[in-house]
Amino acid sequence: MFVQRTKVLQISLLAIFSAFLVELILGLISNSLALVTDSIHALLDSVVTIVLLLAARMAIKPPDAEHTYGHGKIESLGGLLGGIVIFLIACFFVYESLTRLQNPPPNVLPGLLAIVGGIYTIGIDIFRLTILRKSIRKIGGATLKADFYHALMDLGSTLVAIIGIVFVSYGFYQGDFLAALILGILLAALSIKLIHKTALDLTDIISPELVKNVREITVATKGVIDAGPILMRRSGDTIFADITISLRGDTSFDVAHKISSDVENNIKEKISNAAITIHFEPNWKDVPLDAKISEITENVEGVKGVHNVSTHKTNGKMFSNLHVMVEREMNLLSAHRISEKIEQKIYENIPEIEHITIHLEPFLTMPKSINLEDKITEKKIRKILEKYTEIKRIGRIVSLSFENILKIDIDCSFDGELSIEKVHDLTSEIEQKIRLEVKNSVITIHPEPD
Repeated sequence: MFVQRTKVLQISLLAIFSAFLVELILGLISNSLALVTDSIHALLDSVVTIVLLLAARMAIKPPDAEHTYGHGKIESLGGLLGGIVIFLIACFFVYESLTRLQNPPPNVLPGLLAIVGGIYTIGIDIFRLTILRKSIRKIGGATLKADFYHALMDLGSTLVAIIGIVFVSYGFYQGDFLAALILGILLAALSIKLIHKTALDLTDIISPELVKNVREITVATKGVIDAGPILMRRSGDTIFADITISLRGDTSFDVAHKISSDVENNIKEKISNAAITIHFEPNWKDVPLDAKISEITENVEGVKGVHNVSTHKTNGKMFSNLHVMVEREMNLLSAHRISEKIEQKIYENIPEIEHITIHLEPFLTMPKSINLEDKITEKKIRKILEKYTEIKRIGRIVSLSFENILKIDIDCSFDGELSIEKVHDLTSEIEQKIRLEVKNSVITIHPEPD
């Protein structure tokens, strides 16, 4: 967009500079003070367009170490300077109009060449207004708006010059100055509006309605519990948004990243020129207590894994049990220190828990390649299982060995009417018997209904 603006401003600059040359030459030839004055205004407008062009070009520069948000604010600064210049010129018109209203009529009257010069400039101004208006609607930009106001002012001043020439020719000398006075007041109002808007842009003002819309879009995104502070600012065409969202405390990082991407995409559907940064933080409200305990435990240094987390209430008091895995080479003293840290963290974050029981277990890292054990171990296990009448069917038995550890996975079918408690007791008993028979084994029994 910045590149398009510079091209439009270049065309505008060439057009207004040609008007300056035509008005100056024809004004001097025809001895028209009004046309010469308007040519000086066209020259000044050319200078202002050069300033706006430089501002737009500088705004194209990508972000760097000193301007991490880019250089878009330079365009707003250019628009502010352009607005100030318009205001000063408008004040000059007002002053000149009031002064000339008190002076006697001029001795030398302008001729046809002065009117021709004015008509040429009007054509140039209409051309500039057309391309600038189309560009503002298509790509926007403070510099283009500033140049549009300059072109509008040029058109008005040229019309005033021609009307003045015609009025002077018919003896209505005061009409020229009255028209210039009205034009000066109008331009002053337009310039104040431009100065006000660009000055607000430089102070990072943003529409409260826009912030409200972003918050509504964010909160409406699936998975977002709430939205925290939303910081927004505009730099050139880009709207930067820094958003903090709350997610369930037990949300995985992958899911949290997906939700953040969904928030970003939903906002960009409404605000295509937005650059969004999402921060997510855990929210433990309405999250199961077991999940919170698991999250706290996993973040304790030295913990390799957490499972079988359970909480229950007895006589109004809350109790918690959990299994924690640590390095299997770690001695008991070091492992106990880890369990103490876990207890401390849980008590700090969940004060309603009265007592915590931690079962320490060795953590086993599964290698990339595992050797399949021979059938001897499987026969031993099958003999143990066949002694249990509660087992309706013995499924697959897989025994995998690595280092000096044997990992055994067993599929068993039980009576579907058995309670979970009974099944758990049976599988625990079976696991214990297998460990006595098969040394250094880690056993997992998968119970299924028959």
